[in-house]
Amino acid sequence: MKKLIYIVSLLTICSCSHDFLEIYPDTTLSEGNFYESQDQFIVLANGCYIPLREYEKNTHWVISELISDNTSFQYNNTTGEAVRGVIDQFIITSDNRAYADFWNLSYNGINRCNKLLLEIERPEVKWSDLAYKNRSTGEALFLRALYYFNLVRQFGGVPLVLTPISAAEALTMGRSTEDEIYNSIVQDLNSAIAQFEGATNLNENGRANLYSSYALLGKVYLTRRDYPNAETALKKVIDSNKYSLLPNYADLFDPNKKDFKETIFSVQYSETNRELSNRFIFIFAPWTSGGSITMRPSINMTSAGWNMPTTDLLNAFEEGDLRKGVSIKIWNGRDWDGVVRDIPYTGKFQRPISAPDDRTGDNLPVLRYSDVLLMYAEALNEQGRTGEAMAYVQQVRERAGLKNPLSGFDKTTLGDLIAKERQVEFCFENQRWYDIKRTGKAIEVMTAHGQREKAEKDFLFSSAFQIDAYKLLAPLPAEQILINGLEQNPGY
Repeated sequence: MKKLIYIVSLLTICSCSHDFLEIYPDTTLSEGNFYESQDQFIVLANGCYIPLREYEKNTHWVISELISDNTSFQYNNTTGEAVRGVIDQFIITSDNRAYADFWNLSYNGINRCNKLLLEIERPEVKWSDLAYKNRSTGEALFLRALYYFNLVRQFGGVPLVLTPISAAEALTMGRSTEDEIYNSIVQDLNSAIAQFEGATNLNENGRANLYSSYALLGKVYLTRRDYPNAETALKKVIDSNKYSLLPNYADLFDPNKKDFKETIFSVQYSETNRELSNRFIFIFAPWTSGGSITMRPSINMTSAGWNMPTTDLLNAFEEGDLRKGVSIKIWNGRDWDGVVRDIPYTGKFQRPISAPDDRTGDNLPVLRYSDVLLMYAEALNEQGRTGEAMAYVQQVRERAGLKNPLSGFDKTTLGDLIAKERQVEFCFENQRWYDIKRTGKAIEVMTAHGQREKAEKDFLFSSAFQIDAYKLLAPLPAEQILINGLEQNPGY
């Protein structure tokens, strides 16, 4: 049975707009007799995933991976660098559409979650199995926490909206503090855990569940440098024995082998139709490669060439690391300047399996078991338990073919190794920017990266890579300042 979030019908109920919050049409979701059955609430829960699916395939990689030292772009003098290329070069402005689209889709998702949480408590709703109510509630809480987690990591304090509101109320919402947002995220995840504990008999691959909630909670605590609580949450996932590392790293990214053994939570895509698919390889392959990589010569590639590995990322892999050949592929051909050379590109997202056009079905991992192991090691190491932490790092390295036992590390050197492991293990999975920010390394890393990029590429803007501290937070979209009177982040 095809379950999960392959539901398109919700798109007809609510689509993303450029308003502060997308308010559900009164003729659909506020009618008291519209949602009465278990099946209807499952569909409503499915709809909470849709904005996440949309921004992960179009926007999130720009502001969390392309902005980091992991990736850059292939120059194309016919399409320019508007929106994406300027973010890669740290030329960041409040009118950049990438931030506006990410903001709007995030609040669209939050509003869907809020509506579900309100409607699901109506006493007239009929449930044949209360476990479905618990699961749907848990999904809404988990997803709301995830939407806010990405928002607060991008923008800092944002409006905290926990119930459906009217358009007029949306215009009066101010920004909550970062602490208030994080406190709400933690509360939502703890509530999600309680709900999922009442739905342990329901097992559907691809949905948020008890252990995705623990894993995300651990990541939130780690971001806040609350290492004891991070340790506790992450240990719940490890002790569950429900997840393990796949023997072959490449299998994680094979669309024919949708993974739910190592992958704890991922955004689900399918080639079956346009709405459910992504175009990753058609965006990330060199634009000069035509159809030689995608095997679809009829697809125009002039807008491709994004999220391409940097020299910094290539050099981050140790010799013998099996992840490098999986994560990064090399195409030998004509570059933007007409010179034939080896061009590295993102290899995790494979070419289409069966679709005749540019639809691909690669899932995008959000939380993997290797992430839990490395976060757990970091939490232990930060508490001075370096010897204990090394075993968890070793597990990840051994799967990558790096089998030499770890020894002789102190807290600082193991911390550096964990950071490097995270960079190569999760490259192109939208984690790098958040990692270097939360560890306080972003200015140091990106300043050095920018110097190397400018020495290597003569087509960058003269103002590229001016790494100021204020740029660690993204600017609130200009329309939010103009329409809703929100206070802009300093520096913009």
